[in-house]
Amino acid sequence: MLDESLKERMDAFRVLVLWQKDGSFIKESGLSPFAMELALGVCRRHLYLQYFLKTLVKKMPSLEVATVLEMGLFQMFFMEIPDHAAVSTSVELAKAANLQEGSARLVNAVLHAARKSGLPALPPQKVRRVSIENSVPEWLVRRWFDIYGGTRAEALAKATLERPVEWIRVNLQKTSAPVIAQKLGITGASILYDRYIQVPADAKLKTILESESFAKGEFSMQNPSAYEVVKLLDLKPGLKVWDACAAPGGKAALMAEMDASLDILASDVSESRVLKMRDVVDRLGLTNVRVECVDVLGGVAGALPAREGSEQRKRASEGETSPFDRILLDVPCSNMGVIARRPESVYRMTPESVKELAELQYSILQAASAKLAVGGILVYATCSPDPEETTKIVNRFVKENSGFEKVGDAVLPGAEDSRFDGFFAQALRRK
Repeated sequence: MLDESLKERMDAFRVLVLWQKDGSFIKESGLSPFAMELALGVCRRHLYLQYFLKTLVKKMPSLEVATVLEMGLFQMFFMEIPDHAAVSTSVELAKAANLQEGSARLVNAVLHAARKSGLPALPPQKVRRVSIENSVPEWLVRRWFDIYGGTRAEALAKATLERPVEWIRVNLQKTSAPVIAQKLGITGASILYDRYIQVPADAKLKTILESESFAKGEFSMQNPSAYEVVKLLDLKPGLKVWDACAAPGGKAALMAEMDASLDILASDVSESRVLKMRDVVDRLGLTNVRVECVDVLGGVAGALPAREGSEQRKRASEGETSPFDRILLDVPCSNMGVIARRPESVYRMTPESVKELAELQYSILQAASAKLAVGGILVYATCSPDPEETTKIVNRFVKENSGFEKVGDAVLPGAEDSRFDGFFAQALRRK
């Protein structure tokens, strides 16, 4: 039987190995707060920890042993854990994980060597140094240097290592921000737009999410950048709105909370994600949101079964004939603007995948725009500021579709406030 400390490290180890083997999302693994901090931390600094490890061994060990070593190095140099505890628990982890013979001795020797040598010198070449120091692939750092210049590129790379600020979005249909702050014991709360509460860095998220207020739908977790995006829709009472790539449903829920008279269709192409989205809508008690599984590029992918007594959901399977007054298009993207929140994304990206995503994004924009009413507004949004996925898409669309025009300037909330996610959004009007 593993003690609690070793069990948490074993959980983090398993999740990290799964991530490296099949790209599993770490945040969806249900880890304890300590195990999550350890797993996400190792993921965020993976390239640096690999670089460090290569200075300590003649030959790189297996993925599993390397993961134990990266966890040990991260605890020694980036967490407030005594060196002796980081070494001993790593050795015990190697034994408990039943790794190949001699692994525990290797882990012990390498971590003692790291303790003696300290952090390694970084490469002199600037792009390579920024890449290693911040665990951002070299091709991406070079891309940022080319687009933004050295100073901004380095700042973007450093930001990927920051622990993102968490925010509570209060459901103003049920309560108020000061009341929720008091219920959750958040003193001197920073409140934005009367509905967003900044979560203190030392607060326990698990406790917040297990609170009665959360279960009753009095609040959700959401970054205020979502509000900046939704504002561009210029919502008016009674409008028909389509959130076309809606999962996990945060922005659709925000719109419904802002105005109960809106008629909102929240759809996504993934049936499993749509089922989760319906749970969110039900928890919040939103009666003006219909949920449906829709492939924007190919029509209805399958309506969800209606729950008894819900006329909104019964109508969801009937398809849409009349156009929408507003469309929110938060398209699938590289996640380049939220790497700190989703550190796995940086290792999945390639120059080719960004180009492929851009083509998909344009196709989705082209298809969804056909459902917009004359005079209606469509907001194109991504959680990436990269020109390939943002301004180039919008400019190409307006050039090839003379019936549409830009409305105002694009917004980039993360560029204005470091607490905000790195979204891009541009409003378009059908003439």
